[in-house]
Amino acid sequence: MRDLSMADTKNWTWVLERPCPECGFDAGALPPDEIGAATRAVSERFGALLAAGGHLRERPRPEVWSALEYGAHVRDVFAVMATRLRLLVDEDEPVFPNWDQDATADAERYGEQDPARVRRDLLDNGESLARAFDAVGDDQWDRRGLRSDGSVFTVTSLGRYMVHDPVHHLWDVEQGFALLELPRS
Repeated sequence: MRDLSMADTKNWTWVLERPCPECGFDAGALPPDEIGAATRAVSERFGALLAAGGHLRERPRPEVWSALEYGAHVRDVFAVMATRLRLLVDEDEPVFPNWDQDATADAERYGEQDPARVRRDLLDNGESLARAFDAVGDDQWDRRGLRSDGSVFTVTSLGRYMVHDPVHHLWDVEQGFALLELPRS
């Protein structure tokens, strides 16, 4: 679970090299041709969680995001990664525009958004991104690009890295529900 009182300076690219000790997801084991299907599956799981209603706006602790805030973040992750995938496929070694997820969460007031709208947009963005990964040609999986911090991504590693994010945040929500003593999704 992310503590919002501290800046997120952690470089999560290590999830490409070993399973995540928190959520258990092994991004490196995900076959590239299954990234689209994995995106759809996690999108649908998040959509179901947001449709369930209930305690979506409650933070388990003041410094930890609510389920709604995680849902809004995942919706935006799908949109940002779709842009990055398009750059990787269309350009030679692009540098991705910087994205400050914390500034976005604050500016967009994630916790005040309409859960039904967040759910719709998350599902739409997830499906659009899944289709984009489904359309990647065999000769495109190794195309390279750079994040602004210098981390190198290929189409494959971007997809694997991206799938970990919503999988991990579903785990975060489960941990938050446990702290709130709510039923798990």
